[in-house]
Amino acid sequence: MKKILVSTILCLALLLPVSAAPINNDFTKQVATQGGYSAADATGNSLYLAVSRYIKIALSLLGTIFLVLTVYAGYLYMTAGGNEENVTKAKSIIKTSVIGLIIILSAYAITIFVVSRIMIATAPVGQVGPR
Repeated sequence: MKKILVSTILCLALLLPVSAAPINNDFTKQVATQGGYSAADATGNSLYLAVSRYIKIALSLLGTIFLVLTVYAGYLYMTAGGNEENVTKAKSIIKTSVIGLIIILSAYAITIFVVSRIMIATAPVGQVGPR
């Protein structure tokens, strides 16, 4: 299990800089301009986009960890061969990973709600922040 966890963390650490790269292309700027946002928002210079990018990266990492735990628990369950200890361990891992997923999704919903309300409250008069 330790080898799988270390390998997963290493792979994610190698992929993280690629997923956090700034978005700088003309198409994104054009879409942002058509949507009523400035070109600076499209390039990732706004606080809202920076925070949402990091939240999405963190959720991707946590989702991957959830998937690995679920697959590991399923493997334990399927290879238990009548061993009650392994079945109990697998069920425990599945329960705790599902509870963790619920907590993560709740935290995401609360964060998005709070950040969007802060952006709307601090937007200049006549301009509404990103939703």
